Amino acid sequence: MLMRRSPSPNPALASRRGMPKPDARDGNRPGETSDVRCCEGKPGDQDERRGALSAGGGDTPPPSASPQPLSIRNVSAYYGRIQALYDIDLSIESGEIVTLIGANGAGKSTLLMTICGNPRARAGTILFDGEDITHLPTHRIIGRGIALVPEGRRIFARMSVLENLQMGAASAEQSGNGSHEGIARTFARFPILRERRHQRAGTLSGGEQQMLAIGRALMARPRLLLLDEPSLGLAPMLMKKIFAVIREINQQEGIAILLVEQNAHYALRLARRGFVLANGRITASGPREELLASQAIRAAYLDGV
Repeated sequence: MLMRRSPSPNPALASRRGMPKPDARDGNRPGETSDVRCCEGKPGDQDERRGALSAGGGDTPPPSASPQPLSIRNVSAYYGRIQALYDIDLSIESGEIVTLIGANGAGKSTLLMTICGNPRARAGTILFDGEDITHLPTHRIIGRGIALVPEGRRIFARMSVLENLQMGAASAEQSGNGSHEGIARTFARFPILRERRHQRAGTLSGGEQQMLAIGRALMARPRLLLLDEPSLGLAPMLMKKIFAVIREINQQEGIAILLVEQNAHYALRLARRGFVLANGRITASGPREELLASQAIRAAYLDGV
C-alpha cells in the first residue's frame, strides 16, 4: 500500500545537505519540488518509453541470517542547530534494493551519511543485523558490513586505480588474501579498470571513475551498499551500464542496496520498494508499482509520464 505523509517545510535544509561534495552537480530536473503531497494513483500499465529497466531489486530476496539487515526507527539528525531529518522510519530486507527519491535538499544524502555515523543521529535507533549501530564510529560501522559510494565519487585522484582499490581494502581491514581476491573480482566486473590499473584515477572518464568508486566500496565485502547518485553527470549509455552493474551486484552477490538517484524513473524500475523524502521527512512509501502509478509522484519526479 502506498503510504502518504504530510511534509512540513524546512527551508534551511536545502543549504545543509551534509559533507561537501567535490564536483557535485545539480541533478534536479525542471519542475521538481521538495513539497510533494502524495496521493494514490490508479494502477496501470507502466510506460516503457523512458528506457525503463526490467524489474529488479531482489523480488525474491536471497536467504540470509538476517531477514531485515537495516532498520531505522524514528531517526532525527541535525547539522549544528538545524534539523535535517525528522522521525525517519525505514527498513531494508536481505537482498533487497530500496530507493530514496526526492528533490535536491530533501535529505536523501543526509540519511545515507547518518547511517554511516556522520552526522550522528540525535534521536532514534539504527539497527544493522539486529545490532544497534547508532552511536558507533564510522570505521566500526564500515567494519560491520556497510559501504557507501558517495555523490561525486570522491576517489583519490592522484593515486592509481590499483591504489584506490587497496585503500578500500585497508578501510575495511581486509587481509592480504582478501585484498587480492577483491581486486580480482573488481577487475573481472570492470575489465577497463584492469587496463587502467596503473593510471591515475583523476584521469579516468566519469563513467570509469564511478566504476572505481563502486569497486572500491565492494572491497569491503559489504552486506549493505549505500549508493548516492551513481548516474550523476554520466552520458545515457554509461548510466544504463552503471544501473546494469547495480542490478548484477544485487542479484549475483545478494547485497542489499539503498539507492539515492536523481533519475527517479530508473531508480523505481530497479528497486523493489521506494521512499519519497521531502524537507527531511518521509512523505510516501510503497512498492515500486504503486509509486510509479501515483499521479502526484509521476508529476513531481517523472516529468508527468
